[in-house]
Amino acid sequence: MNIAQIEINLQKLIATINKETFIFDLLLAYGLPKNAITLLKKGNRNMSKTEGEISWKKKLFFKEEQNADLHLTISKLVNNTTHNERFVVVTDYKTLLAIDTKTKDKLDCQIKDLAKHYDFFLPWAGMEKAQHANENPAEVKAAEKMAKLFDVIKKDNPDDSPEFIHGLNIFLSRLLFCFFAEDTHIFEDNQFTNAIDSHTQVDGSDLNTYLDKLFTVLNTPESKRENLPEYLNTFPFVNGGLFRETVPSPVFSRSSRAALLNSGDQDWSAINPDIFGSMFQAVISVDQRGSLGQHYTSVPNIMKVIEPLFLNELYEEFEKAGKDQKKLKVLLNRIHNLKIFDPACGSGNFLIIAYKELRLLEMKIFKAGGMMALSGIQLSQFYGIEIDDFAGEIAKLALWLAEHQINVEFHKEFGRTNPTLPLSEAGHIVQGNATRVNWEEVCPKIEDDEIYI
Repeated sequence: MNIAQIEINLQKLIATINKETFIFDLLLAYGLPKNAITLLKKGNRNMSKTEGEISWKKKLFFKEEQNADLHLTISKLVNNTTHNERFVVVTDYKTLLAIDTKTKDKLDCQIKDLAKHYDFFLPWAGMEKAQHANENPAEVKAAEKMAKLFDVIKKDNPDDSPEFIHGLNIFLSRLLFCFFAEDTHIFEDNQFTNAIDSHTQVDGSDLNTYLDKLFTVLNTPESKRENLPEYLNTFPFVNGGLFRETVPSPVFSRSSRAALLNSGDQDWSAINPDIFGSMFQAVISVDQRGSLGQHYTSVPNIMKVIEPLFLNELYEEFEKAGKDQKKLKVLLNRIHNLKIFDPACGSGNFLIIAYKELRLLEMKIFKAGGMMALSGIQLSQFYGIEIDDFAGEIAKLALWLAEHQINVEFHKEFGRTNPTLPLSEAGHIVQGNATRVNWEEVCPKIEDDEIYI
């Protein structure tokens, strides 16, 4: 059961609510087994003997309440569940309250708005949301929206050929960049989604053509554009290779266009590139949806690798240099010429953290030496091999996003920074099997090169 289908099921459920079958229909909407729900209806699996209550072990405690206050009712119930019910749900069929007993998340909504909160009960569909201390809920929410978008696009485009999947991977990475760009002042605020909303048909019939034109514009310098309508010409030149390859956009329907616009409503400025890539790998890998948000190497674990590998030594050199500009410039030159290589880079976690840490050290060097300078660290210093095509595309994208976010911090500190656009060339991420690819062809080793793997 995918997210798009769940939302459709919920919309049907709330369109004609049947009080007698509501809770069973809700469970079915998330793809729970029909035979198990049939047994629950008959009372065979209902652990509660109280009329109007249903207790399904490890799944649900449900109570309909027409008289007492719903909030008081659910507060009492949540402290008295005895069968490890995952969700406690109370409703008067106008308002629905629910508590996730595992995460302690709460839902309080009008029952007519239940489809808007489809994500709350996703664990019933096997889509668990991780609760790491350092996890930003924005990534999970964004990944859920993109998962829904991916599902409806695939439904509209039932093509599993390698060529189409490769094109779809590139297309999704372009969408992600545009969403991020319009929320972080790379584009004008909401420029991308507003343009789609204003200049394409509601049924989605011309959206692929519009996006093809727009992506061509984003790859064309302003000086070389001719006879473009103003709503396209106002988009900046992006460069960096992101829009270089000619890849036809998938066809869209009314529902997939709506899903795209809905994804654009997310606040993409809150996305953290550190775990961005791993989150979105789960979007296109349906078998990973059950652990959406869990498949990434944490920053502390990455730091355990890069600190002894090269970062500690660089900081020791920094401390020895003190405020000596000559020594600090030698250190800067070293940083600006070293290479970082991950032969199994996944969606780029290691490369991104390494990039950010080097940029932070560079800023400290500038401050210590009282230097007015711009960053000399380039994404082209970062190399990777990744067998998964989509992960590799996302790694390149996440490096660009990390560069922009660090540039913003650099500007706050020094009052100036390298412009984000046009994008610099992406990190050298090669799609292939690291056990078969010649590493030196990916990351050439020239005499005296300082390379960390």
